Amino acid sequence: MICPTCGHDNVPGSEECSNCFGDLTQLDRPIASNRVERSLMEDPVCLLQPPKPVTLLPTATVREALQTMLARDIGALLVVDAAGKLVGIFSERDLLTKVAGVPRYPDLLVQTVMTANPETVSASDTLAFALHKMDVGGYRHMPIIESGRPVGVISVRDMLRHITRLCGD
Repeated sequence: MICPTCGHDNVPGSEECSNCFGDLTQLDRPIASNRVERSLMEDPVCLLQPPKPVTLLPTATVREALQTMLARDIGALLVVDAAGKLVGIFSERDLLTKVAGVPRYPDLLVQTVMTANPETVSASDTLAFALHKMDVGGYRHMPIIESGRPVGVISVRDMLRHITRLCGD
């Protein structure tokens, strides 16, 4: 890494020049080379205009959750407490991995099979940050939170639609 101040060749990843002690941290920042990269690096999650989340209480049954998911054509429900704070998420994956094959599953409470304390993002986080969290965690849905309360949900499908629009224009 060449120091822009003195021209000294430093070890890649150095935070300061070993010759003049100048700051090199800005040189490690990625630079967007196209519209998709620029959008992912700079645009906030709220750009996706996520719909208002569909929520339910932890005491709802799996039957109620499934009926809601089918009626709304969605793949995940946010589970909130009586104060409206996020406590979990119930998704298609929870249904397949924790409910399928369980006798009398419709009577199970959502709180027993939901994913508790899910990863979240804020509306001001970048798309790249959200996408990275989704990728690392293997999540298809990510709650958007403000002051502990859900304000939206984004999905991998939302991200793909956004990227496809950018590529098509």
